[in-house]
Amino acid sequence: MELTAAAEALEALKRPCTVRLHTDSEYVRNGITRWHTGWVRRNWRNASGDPVANMDLWRRLLDAAKQHDVSWHWVKGHSGVPENERVDELATEARKAVEESMKNRLTGETGQRV
Repeated sequence: MELTAAAEALEALKRPCTVRLHTDSEYVRNGITRWHTGWVRRNWRNASGDPVANMDLWRRLLDAAKQHDVSWHWVKGHSGVPENERVDELATEARKAVEESMKNRLTGETGQRV
């Protein structure tokens, strides 16, 4: 989810921009700032020689970031950073809405599984 969110945020920009992207995911921050050069050099294999997990999302994120001057900043999750707390609330609300929508599709209006 974090990889997709970062990619979509960068893809939404209509022209090259200077971006300060904050994430509470060390996976995203380390992948984009440290690990990806090795992955690319090793033909999308990690240090153990296994295929990189989420390679399609990493490629999408790298492609989206290419067009911009992005600085990546890690913030500790659930630590009181107002913007991070708000993003977490929005993500939780969106997840619940999708779950409810899926439940309604499966059960229909009657509550019986369709």
